[in-house]
Order: sequence, then structure tokens, then C-alpha cells
Amino acid sequence: MAVYTEVTFAEAAALLHTLDLGNLTELRGIQGGIENTNYFVTSERDGATLEHVLTVFERLGFEQLPFYLHLMKFLAGQGIPVPDPAATEKGEILHTVQGKPSAVVAKLRGKSELTPGVAHCKAVGAMLARMHLAWRDFALSQPNLRGLPWWNETVPVVLPFLSAPQADLVRTELAYQNHVAASAAYTALPRGPIHADLFRDNVMFEAGELTGFFDFYFAGCDTFLFDIAVCLNDWCVHHTQDATDGSHDAARAQALLSAYQAVRPLSTAERSLLPAMLRAGALRFWISRLWDLHLPREAAMLQAHDPTHFERVLRDRTTHARILSVQLLDAAAHPTAPQPVTA
Repeated sequence: MAVYTEVTFAEAAALLHTLDLGNLTELRGIQGGIENTNYFVTSERDGATLEHVLTVFERLGFEQLPFYLHLMKFLAGQGIPVPDPAATEKGEILHTVQGKPSAVVAKLRGKSELTPGVAHCKAVGAMLARMHLAWRDFALSQPNLRGLPWWNETVPVVLPFLSAPQADLVRTELAYQNHVAASAAYTALPRGPIHADLFRDNVMFEAGELTGFFDFYFAGCDTFLFDIAVCLNDWCVHHTQDATDGSHDAARAQALLSAYQAVRPLSTAERSLLPAMLRAGALRFWISRLWDLHLPREAAMLQAHDPTHFERVLRDRTTHARILSVQLLDAAAHPTAPQPVTA
């Protein structure tokens, strides 16, 4: 959510008029993230204040974006709390700003919970399962653009920036993930559209209630298990105020998994490959953060994420694979009904 494209007040105001969202009163660039240009836009219509997010897409093209936007529109129609893309009178939800693809979506209530507890993890697990079930009826398809083929292409690019121990780790793990992907168990994994980036800062809570998932622009068709693993690696690690050692938090992981399973039980193949997918999720984000740090793009506002965080997560997942396997399989085998989140 850096600002690469400087959108003028007049440009944003004209787009809001096209979408019948009233008169623009405030345009504010959003800091954080690294993929797209994002602005908070506030408008007035018929005496009411409306809040939306304007996104100008810097890497995704006009041919790819209908998948993401229609995915969000579909989920909103299924009662899943996500940002609903605003449409023109003709139903168009993909727009153009300065020659680049753009979208305007409803702003969710609340704020992200960066120090989640067990109750927050239960809410995320249950909603993630609901989303996976809803997506079974979604007609469009697009691969996960940051999946295994991208890892294989990107690792050689970032290797020159790594120390010898880091290079050994990334090569070894990449070989392991290619081996897993070729297995019969992996082929048997349930799959469909996934969020693929459901970190703590992509979920909103208000007064303890989960009010929505957002930032679907890494979504693609992949295994549901990979989506679960990405969540576990961010929501269920030990955090301090300033950093994390990447170690697994068993209580929160069990809460997330059991709540997920109460809605969509895991298959035998999913239970067996969950530890491997935790490693896959850590590898994916270590590679992408290395790429963003060492091969950055210019931006007016940019905060690169620390790659060493996911290096630590990956080392923890590989070092404690046997312990994790026992803990996670136990959680996966004993689902409990999801509980309401309390403040």
C-alpha cells in the first residue's frame, strides 16, 4: 500500500462521480504494504459520509484484475464481510486512473488486531473456512501468481544477496517443496480460490467482532491448506511489541484450526501435509520479502518488510517439524465449535 502513482484530487473526484459516490471531501495516501497505490477516499452524498479505498494497480494488469474484483463481489454477495467493489451504472468494477487499472471498494469498519488472542484466531479460522466453502461455486479461475513456479523463478534472482547458510536453507527448502508438490498426497489436496495473504493487517475487528477480510490482490487458485498455513504462520507465532522469534504458538494455532474444522473438516491428505505447508508458507514470504528488499521499486511512501522474520519462521518450522506435526494433527483431529470473539 505504498504510493507509486500520485493521484490528484480532481482525478479521484471524477472517478467517484462516475460511481455515484458523491462529492470527494478527502483524499489520503495509505502507507504500508508494497504492491499497489492506495488512498482512503471520503465523500458526501445526500447528507451521508461515505468511506472507500481507491487502489491503483502497479503490477497487475487489466487481464488479471477481473478475477480479484469479481471474487470480492461474489463473496460480498455470499455474506462474507469483504470490501465490495463499487460499480458504474453499467456494472463495471474495473476502472482506469492515469492509464493504470484501478478500483474503488468499500472501507471496512474497525482496525487490525496486531496482537491477537485465542478468540481472534477462532474468529479468523471460522471465517476462513466459510470463505473456502463459498468459493466452491465461484466460476472464474486464475493460478496463484506467487506459487511454486514463481518461487522457482525468483530464488536464483535473490541468491546473490544471501549468506552461505541462507542460500543453503532456501535451496534445500525449495527442493523439498518441489518434492512435496510432486507427491500423490499433494495432488489429493482440496483446492480452489484462496486469499493467500491473510495476515493480521488484512483482517478487521471492531469491539471484538471480526468485521472483514481485505486485500485480495494475491488471491489465486491453490490448495486451501496453503491458505490455512499462511494464516497460522502469521496469526499463531509468538510476538513481542517489536519483533517475533517466529516460534509456533500452540494455543492460538489449535484455536484457529479447531474453529476452521468446525465449519470445513480437513481431509486426510490435508492433515498429513499441514507441517509441510507451514514450511511452504514461510518460504513464499521469505522469498518475496527478499525480492522486495533487494530489488525495490521507487515509491512516494514505502515500507519494505523485514525478510529475516520469515527466515526465522522457516527455520523454526523445519527444526521443530516433528513437534509441530503432533500438535497440529491433534488440533486438526479435535475440532470445536467456534466461539464469538470478545473484546
